[in-house]
Amino acid sequence: MTITGLGHTGFWVHDLDAMRDFYTRVLGLTVTDEDEELGIVFLSSCPEQEHHEFVLQRGRTAHDGAKLTHQVSWRVDSLESVIEFHHRFRAEGIEVQQEVTHGNAIGIYFFDPEGNRNEVYLRVERDVRQPFRKTLNLDQEPADVMADVERLLTEGGPAYQPVQ
Repeated sequence: MTITGLGHTGFWVHDLDAMRDFYTRVLGLTVTDEDEELGIVFLSSCPEQEHHEFVLQRGRTAHDGAKLTHQVSWRVDSLESVIEFHHRFRAEGIEVQQEVTHGNAIGIYFFDPEGNRNEVYLRVERDVRQPFRKTLNLDQEPADVMADVERLLTEGGPAYQPVQ
């Protein structure tokens, strides 16, 4: 018996409408089902392949700022998509924690309206010992971002920069 992957995850939320708007309008997920009476919304990044990967449901009882989830990471298809999210988050006033390379990924850590940490990331076909995290400048062309990743992987010094 083995686990073959993560099927879906979800958050209990205070404001279902605000969270639904964030995950559909800002991140681009599709609502595949919902029940207003139960206060639950099912979302997918690829509804033709997976009914839902993410669920939001009214009923959060923890206070604002309580750490409930480490993060939810959303894979994207290209470095251009990561850079597009960088610009979208700036335009939307989304709180970004850090824009980074992990050597085997390039990503952006950010917070949804209720303070849950998320990440959008591009997987890079490279085996890099973890933890490895260095800040990137995503206000560049994709080729320049990749050149920075290569430089950061080869230069000395501490590999992991903890986030405050």
